[in-house]
Amino acid sequence: MIRLAANLTMLFNEHDFLDRFAAAAESGFRGVEYLFPYAHSPEDIKAALDEAGLAQVLFNLPPGDWEAGERGLASLPGREGEFRDSVIEALRYAEVLDCPRVHAMAGLLPPDADEATRAAHHSTYIANLRFAVGEAARAGRELLIEPINTRDMPGFFLSRQAQAMAVLEAVGADNLRLQFDLYHCQIMEGDLIRHLERQFDRIGHVQIAGVPQRHEPDVGEVHYPAIFDRLESLGYDGWVGCEYRPAAGTLDGLGWGRQLGLNP
Repeated sequence: MIRLAANLTMLFNEHDFLDRFAAAAESGFRGVEYLFPYAHSPEDIKAALDEAGLAQVLFNLPPGDWEAGERGLASLPGREGEFRDSVIEALRYAEVLDCPRVHAMAGLLPPDADEATRAAHHSTYIANLRFAVGEAARAGRELLIEPINTRDMPGFFLSRQAQAMAVLEAVGADNLRLQFDLYHCQIMEGDLIRHLERQFDRIGHVQIAGVPQRHEPDVGEVHYPAIFDRLESLGYDGWVGCEYRPAAGTLDGLGWGRQLGLNP
């Protein structure tokens, strides 16, 4: 059975962050994810999780200066110390929240990046990920990488599935896994089910949203029932993160999940 996790950065914005946990549970979700927990103490978030009876399934490492436009540190030359600190901080939260996996955003290339610049980012990325997977392994956690489309995030270093698979191979760690976001993959490449099949053994988490507007997954150009059927037939037992922007209120748009067990 597909297990749906509410992305609390995008869903239930009708509530303050710590109140979104209860709202998600009341709507039938049993797991949650979000971009970043760092505005709150891990103890406060854990209390919200426990009170709602929810599992924490994913969050991101600190991304640098998000408000200034930074989108991750992992591939940025000269920021290695800050990246290492971000790994330690994320794993501290993961320990308190009993979260099995964290995502390291790759970061942005400069607008005028040439081949030498791209090579420097790649070398930094591999070295940083090797450090991070070692720390994550000692903490009993998985580290995820995610290709993100360059329409929503122009210049994002990791944008294609083959690039991500090559990185997994280069780092060579069992606890480094692919965060397979079908929304991003559809925008960049399409051919979703074949990508899913080819990469299935390396997928650690799945995320969904309608394409192209990133609304509910029952609107747009992706036929998610076929995706869910293939996930189940492949034996996927992980979570599917609902990382979409509701077209109206969150509750108004949850009808699509009823057949997947999303019932209050």
